[in-house]
Amino acid sequence: KGKESLIQAVFEKWDLPCAQIGEVTADGKLEFYMHGALEAEIPAYELVLGGGAPQYERSYKEPAYFEKINQFSPESIPVPEELKTVAKALLALPSIASKKFVFQQYDSMVGTANVSTNAPSDSSIVHIKGTNKGLAVTVDCNSRYVYADPYKGAQIAVSEAARNIVCSGGKPLGVTNCLNFGNPYDPEVYYQFVHAIKGMGDACRKFDTPVTGGNVSFYNQHPEGAVYPTPTIGMVGLLEDIQSFMTLDFKNEGDLIFLIGQSRNDIGSSEYVHKIKEIEFSPAPYFDLDEEFHLQEIIAKLISEKAVESVHDLSEGGLITALFEASFNRNLGFEVAQEQKAIRSDAYWFGESQSRVLVSVKPEKIDVFKKILKVFAFEQLGIVTSGVISVESENWGSVADWKTIYDEAIGSMMLKTS
Repeated sequence: KGKESLIQAVFEKWDLPCAQIGEVTADGKLEFYMHGALEAEIPAYELVLGGGAPQYERSYKEPAYFEKINQFSPESIPVPEELKTVAKALLALPSIASKKFVFQQYDSMVGTANVSTNAPSDSSIVHIKGTNKGLAVTVDCNSRYVYADPYKGAQIAVSEAARNIVCSGGKPLGVTNCLNFGNPYDPEVYYQFVHAIKGMGDACRKFDTPVTGGNVSFYNQHPEGAVYPTPTIGMVGLLEDIQSFMTLDFKNEGDLIFLIGQSRNDIGSSEYVHKIKEIEFSPAPYFDLDEEFHLQEIIAKLISEKAVESVHDLSEGGLITALFEASFNRNLGFEVAQEQKAIRSDAYWFGESQSRVLVSVKPEKIDVFKKILKVFAFEQLGIVTSGVISVESENWGSVADWKTIYDEAIGSMMLKTS
């Protein structure tokens, strides 16, 4: 009350209609008027859960396809001899390749508040005009993870959103969602829904990110079955100082490249397994909520202490994809090698086990960097180069050639299908 003129000014600015339709009362009653006459009246309590609103308990059961997932054996997949060939195929996948073909058809400068237009980061940053603050915004969900394990997959969706906010220098604040599932009368679909909600709830409580709104969309299916369960998470975070904004791109030749977090012998539900090896059923990747929370605390401290030059989380495509994405903006390359030989090479470079972040560090900041990490797992991968790509001592050519693959993949596919 008393702020009406401020609201009206916003609507007038955007040429939208607005009108007062009522007011909040303290008597617990909903009263509906038409032309000044009271037409209906009902206690508010009767319209909410606990009052008289219907509550449903549908039956659900574990999906039959879980049996196929449990039968998956990594040993059945030969370790590729040509890592370079797999890397090229991964970078060209629509889920990984640059989305420039789509977003360049839209005015990315609308509102002129974007901070990260020319500096890639794990979340989009919007400057709050008139302040030193910024908003970090991201939307995340890997529906294949949720399909493989609804509870863990939904936790990962929330956690990756929070990780993207943190890797950009922000603090996660809240969540909205768009929950897309098949027919809820199908007990196996409803199982996916129930366990995804539980996973999302547990992760949101862990990161203290309340769900402020959202929607549920059921019956998303066709004669062959339901869509992958897709609890999409939209998360917003706050940068108290816009100067703390962190980007994902390598900055200087000679900077050291580190992987923070534990690499694991895990290729489950990866783009590599699903798209390159064409295996539909495999487990969700490794994930531990407490480990993820601790990782994000470490990353936030590294950024606040200015101990890192770039920060980029690992997601689709694994480590090799993150390395290329960090290289493209400034046309810098990398020279890297696998330190943990006990892990199969495809799991190391293409696996998608969670809670891992790629960073680059100036040589003079190494002591500060290691002091913050203390006992948390990390390993040095190599160094940033002037543009040459070297993996396991093999020359993979220039970053410019790889950037062409990444940038043009989706446009080329669209031209072929048009």
